[in-house]
Amino acid sequence: MHRVLRPIAILTDPLAEWRRIEKEAGDPFHLMISYVAALALIPAVFGFLGACVIGVVVPGTGPVRASLFDGVFGAVFGYLTSFIVMFVLGLIVWLAAPLFGGRRDFAGALKLVVYSYTPVWLTGIFLLLPGLRFLMLFGFYGAYVLVAGVAPMTGTPAQKCPSFAALIVVLAGALTLIAAGAQHALFGALPS
Repeated sequence: MHRVLRPIAILTDPLAEWRRIEKEAGDPFHLMISYVAALALIPAVFGFLGACVIGVVVPGTGPVRASLFDGVFGAVFGYLTSFIVMFVLGLIVWLAAPLFGGRRDFAGALKLVVYSYTPVWLTGIFLLLPGLRFLMLFGFYGAYVLVAGVAPMTGTPAQKCPSFAALIVVLAGALTLIAAGAQHALFGALPS
């Protein structure tokens, strides 16, 4: 499916889209290059613009912006960690699937985590303006997308899907927080 249509389909009708994805041949390298590479740019670019170009207005001080160095390298670091997080989560799903009665299929596991992250990446547009960042909470829609995809992508029985999905969501949140913490430690706090 075309790169532009897949995010729309996964957001509007995840159940039907997972059935289509299940039938597709899985090439992890192609998935990372064609899908992750494009969507992970959204939070990197909009976060950079929001932090370095727009900044945040501090009463009595005026606009405060991140340094260009911190902004550029922070964006690049965040972009690259997206690939690492996807790969690690894919490995975790691949390893854990048999514990929940599913099959070990790395391509299916990677498709599950990558396509489930679609709402998270798309909400990265809200990093442009500090007053809109709360709208990134819409990224939690990815948890629903993930729940809908666990059975078709891993072959997990329906009764075990919620607990498997909960494990994946918790681990995804933890990995995302670790990546954000590393970015903060290396490049400092960007204005929020």
